[in-house]
Amino acid sequence: MPVETLIAQAEIEGLPASEISVRDRIVAHIRIARLDHSVKQIFILPGIVLAMALTGERLSLALTGKIVLGLVAATLIACSNYVINEILDAPCDRLHPTKKYRPAACGLVHIGWGYAQWIGMMLVGLALASTISLGFLYSAAALWVMGCVYNIPPVRSKDLPYIDVLSESINNPLRFCLGWYIVASMLLPPLSLLLSYWMLGAYFMALKRFSEYRQIGDGAVAASYRKSFHYYREESLLNSVVFYAATSMLFFGAFIMRYRMELILAFPLVAWLMAVYFGLSFHNESAVQNPEKLYREPKLMIALGLCICAFVVLLFVDLPWIGNAFPKSLP
Repeated sequence: MPVETLIAQAEIEGLPASEISVRDRIVAHIRIARLDHSVKQIFILPGIVLAMALTGERLSLALTGKIVLGLVAATLIACSNYVINEILDAPCDRLHPTKKYRPAACGLVHIGWGYAQWIGMMLVGLALASTISLGFLYSAAALWVMGCVYNIPPVRSKDLPYIDVLSESINNPLRFCLGWYIVASMLLPPLSLLLSYWMLGAYFMALKRFSEYRQIGDGAVAASYRKSFHYYREESLLNSVVFYAATSMLFFGAFIMRYRMELILAFPLVAWLMAVYFGLSFHNESAVQNPEKLYREPKLMIALGLCICAFVVLLFVDLPWIGNAFPKSLP
């Protein structure tokens, strides 16, 4: 029986092992790696572009090879984290209206194979990372460790209110570092931009929590699926969203003033992108809950595309008049 049919017919308790073929197991194990989530590696690209802009490095065949290898390594580390997430979250996922059809929640995943897959993908990812630079290796290892902190008891930060958002979104600056250390292996990335990137990720993650909580519509049911929902309410989640957005833009402004004044022209586009994303969080079955599906949102993709174009141009094109437009008014 095809794995799609098995998932569609699965009972909440899971399927008897005797009904699952080896082929279905293999397909299920491919699915729990969530290769469709590889789109999140796009957060590596700003680190690459900014490092090239600030160091003067130019794209070459050797650098292109490192970028491809780095993306593969980062994807393997991320997939390793998704595997352990699927395995450990299966009991809770069975209480979710849509996640109950995930392969692990349906009983399609062999637990022993799953743990081997988790470790194996991590080892291969780190082995590839070690060929790029030491900074890249440390960043990749930190990305994997944060996956463990987020998913594995007794810490399991995903069960702690606010800490769940902060510990998951720290993957954003770690991905930025991965991109940075592909290009600039001997320099530290700007701290102000890392903090801005972290808070921007927290903004996105808090809106994902808000969208999930709002769609479930019942606090008790939501809490049975995700422990941190015991402490959240729609109002508290939106309050945190405002905090993360304001903090992100504060540090982004600090980076602009210190390193690249031209980027101030991109701020309206960044604000528009954040506003569009905010609006999407109010839709049921929103792509905000499933970031791998965000490409299906035309308005969001237009905003993102314009942001990317503006950043690339403003990073490499000098506009001396910008500094004169914002003179110091005090000694």
